[in-house]
Amino acid sequence: MTVLYDAPADEVIEALTDRLEAEDAVAEPDWLAFVTSGVDRELPPEQERFWPRRAASLLRKVAIEGPIGVGSLESIYGGAKQGSTRYRVRPRHTAKGSGSVIRTALQQLEEAGYVEVAEGEGRQVTPAGQSLLDEVAREAIEAAEADLERYA
Repeated sequence: MTVLYDAPADEVIEALTDRLEAEDAVAEPDWLAFVTSGVDRELPPEQERFWPRRAASLLRKVAIEGPIGVGSLESIYGGAKQGSTRYRVRPRHTAKGSGSVIRTALQQLEEAGYVEVAEGEGRQVTPAGQSLLDEVAREAIEAAEADLERYA
């Protein structure tokens, strides 16, 4: 039986992105064009399908790390501040990711029934979310095996 841990992360996230878009489980908020995805960024996200891809990534991360809070996810989705490495006279400083982006995506995943709040612990994946992740992981592995057979 294939589970989430057996499949490569990038393939699972891409397949999950397609599934979330097909189900209309997540919808890009209007304010996304005006905010950055973290303190270390200067511009809003320009990546195509940023919102469903971030939601898919969050769903996978909550399933692996969960129960996990928004503060911990901010640290995971953060990065290095650019200003601290400009002249290389100071060590790098880390910056947190946008809590609003993470929180809103998690709330949409809650409405879709894939994530739930564990009181005092953060968010955790529901049985429906776990079965979705396992199904997507199985499909990703089957697609990878088909590619291997085709090129072998």
